[in-house]
Amino acid sequence: MQLALTILVDGLSYASWLFIVALGLTLVFGVLKILNIAHGSFYALGAYAAASTVAWFTGSGAAPLLSLLAMLGAAMAVAVLIAPLTERGLLRFYYGRDEVLLVLVTYAMFLMLEDITKLIWGANPYYVSEPYALFGNIDIGLQSYVGYDLFLVVLALVVGLVVWWGLNRTRSGKIVTAVIHSPEIAASMGIKVSRVYMVSFAIGIFLAALGGAFTAPMISVQPGVSVGVIIISFAVVIIGGLGSIEGAAIGAIIVGLARAFAVHMVPVAELFSVYLVMALVLVFRPEGLFQRIQARKI
Repeated sequence: MQLALTILVDGLSYASWLFIVALGLTLVFGVLKILNIAHGSFYALGAYAAASTVAWFTGSGAAPLLSLLAMLGAAMAVAVLIAPLTERGLLRFYYGRDEVLLVLVTYAMFLMLEDITKLIWGANPYYVSEPYALFGNIDIGLQSYVGYDLFLVVLALVVGLVVWWGLNRTRSGKIVTAVIHSPEIAASMGIKVSRVYMVSFAIGIFLAALGGAFTAPMISVQPGVSVGVIIISFAVVIIGGLGSIEGAAIGAIIVGLARAFAVHMVPVAELFSVYLVMALVLVFRPEGLFQRIQARKI
């Protein structure tokens, strides 16, 4: 029983930040129809920016609790700075082109951003452990868990609810939904589709950077951290269904629990367990668990 509880808590903790990152990936695909290979690089930029910002805050003697706001601000700064450069400066020239070409363009962005992060932050790892100790330890049963891990679960719930509410209960969300279904009809009704693309892409970058920022206290931020994240994020959205918020949530939980089970029971199969689950889902549901039904084109 205690082992099952440990697997559950570890799986949900891992799924929490993964859901935030995958949510940005599935949002960009749902609106812009782009499989963004560079999404992992935005995660890495958020992690590096958060590590640098928190180090500056703690060095200046600021209250430790402010480090959470510093990480949030770092993620927002990444989105504000990067989104206009990438979406307006590059991606908009490829809208409507072949999907394979867009994948190659975002892969080129990924390679460039990898080198840019090395030029800015160097090749040495960054550690930022202060926020990780903010919430202390929480006893559940006979096991003690780090409070920061449970805080990430709450953060993921808040982020997921805010995005769902924004898309389904606000006027702006209805506009985004209209653009998703038919950009041409939306444009004919006076909707500025280019602005919707820009804002949606910025939110997607923010979610990736937010996941990186709040994961930074748990990992060593170093070159190459983006590679594993983008692979696992793609596994999540493929399992859940591209373009589905509910699918991203369920996919992240499935991946998190599968990984936690493997770590505690068969450690050598940690990564294999994720790909095994993805393969099983694709065998029975090639479109993903929550792929929305699309209207047949005549």
